[in-house]
Amino acid sequence: MNKTEYDINIYDTIRKNIKKYRKEKGLTSAELAEKVGLSHDFIRQIESEKAAYNFSVETFYKIAMALDVPLDNFIKK
Repeated sequence: MNKTEYDINIYDTIRKNIKKYRKEKGLTSAELAEKVGLSHDFIRQIESEKAAYNFSVETFYKIAMALDVPLDNFIKK
């Protein structure tokens, strides 16, 4: 039986992908914040590598919907 390998830095992977897809869509972090109904500072924190694990599944879902990107794309390295 193969042992499942987990991404121990999953939040970092998600953060990087949020920023990547946001830029691909041509949105600023302020524009994404407006689409999601969050503050610009909060979106910047989410994308920051220095921030703690500070976003919920609901926030993650809203961002995915706003960017029109499937959730599983955000967890791919």
